[in-house]
Amino acid sequence: MTAARCSDEDFIALWNRVNSVAAVAKVLDLNPRAVQLRRRNLERKYGIRLAATDKRSPDVKVTIPGDGVRTTMDIENGVIVVASDCHYWPGVISTAHRAFVKMIGRLRPQVIIMNGDVFDGAGISRHDPIGWQSVPNVKQELEAAQERLTEIERAAKGAKLHWTWGNHDLRFNTRLAAQIGSAWEGVHGFNLKDHFPLWNFSTSVMVNGVLMIKHRWHNGVHALWNNVMKSGVSMCTGHLHALGTRSYTDYNGTRYAIDTGTLAQPTGEQFTYMEDSPANHRSGFAVLTIRDGRLMPPEICEVISEDEGLVFFRGEIINVNEESKMPTKSAKQEKLMQAVAHNKAFAKKVGIPQSVGKEMTKGKSHSPSKGKSK
Repeated sequence: MTAARCSDEDFIALWNRVNSVAAVAKVLDLNPRAVQLRRRNLERKYGIRLAATDKRSPDVKVTIPGDGVRTTMDIENGVIVVASDCHYWPGVISTAHRAFVKMIGRLRPQVIIMNGDVFDGAGISRHDPIGWQSVPNVKQELEAAQERLTEIERAAKGAKLHWTWGNHDLRFNTRLAAQIGSAWEGVHGFNLKDHFPLWNFSTSVMVNGVLMIKHRWHNGVHALWNNVMKSGVSMCTGHLHALGTRSYTDYNGTRYAIDTGTLAQPTGEQFTYMEDSPANHRSGFAVLTIRDGRLMPPEICEVISEDEGLVFFRGEIINVNEESKMPTKSAKQEKLMQAVAHNKAFAKKVGIPQSVGKEMTKGKSHSPSKGKSK
């Protein structure tokens, strides 16, 4: 039975014998993604479920190509949490980030995807600095991103960790390639991903052949509409910072477009270039549930008060400053949080609510510097 002569009945019969995308792909000599797509189409066409009951098959099967472009994931049932546009800044822990860590612990997702622009690269941007603006250097930004992702890793508890390249992330590799040339290609440390060894990287992630997750495609106010219309699948993107979802239904069923917003504070120092203009930016992230291989209506966790540490998710207002899971880990972080907790002006300057500083230093003594004795 070759792929060209495989009828719907033959495909269904073969599936019920092997219960595995990989096995069917081998038998029919097809790409696993093509098998998954036909599986889903047949389920919709006949109103049946082609379950993956082979116990040797993991709940989440991840295939990362050699070229690092499109990763494929096969997920029968589970949760994927997707955040993007963190633009992590030294000394700043946003409410959205704290909510992300908290919800990972609550939801226990199978997959965590950072959908681009985790790293900002303000100091290596091709754009000129704005006036005498002071920005962190690469080392400072890397350390900030590593601290925040370590918090996510601790909460992940076995979840698959994936990072799709964003345009800001690529500043790191692009600047080095432009300045030092190809002679240093492959040397450890000269690629951004070398600094985040627990994360797998690719340009995009295709889930079950029906959900594409990548940093960006279309721009503008009609971006979500264009993404879902022109791709033919559900699509989850970042880049625009405009947290939200949109649905589109036709003869083939319903597809979803998701904008994962930003994990940063929309008014943070990273966005000084906005010149204090109103921006359609919102902090938060997306929660994507897969049931029987199908994407359920996407859910959004949105920050409703940065200063108070409040987010809204599934009809509940949640204070992510309560029961902090992120106590200070280093002397540098401890010093910063103590200053935030005890100095209102300083807290406002660095953009961290005093409540966050107090929560992260709870139970720790504060010894203000003393002047010289007379």
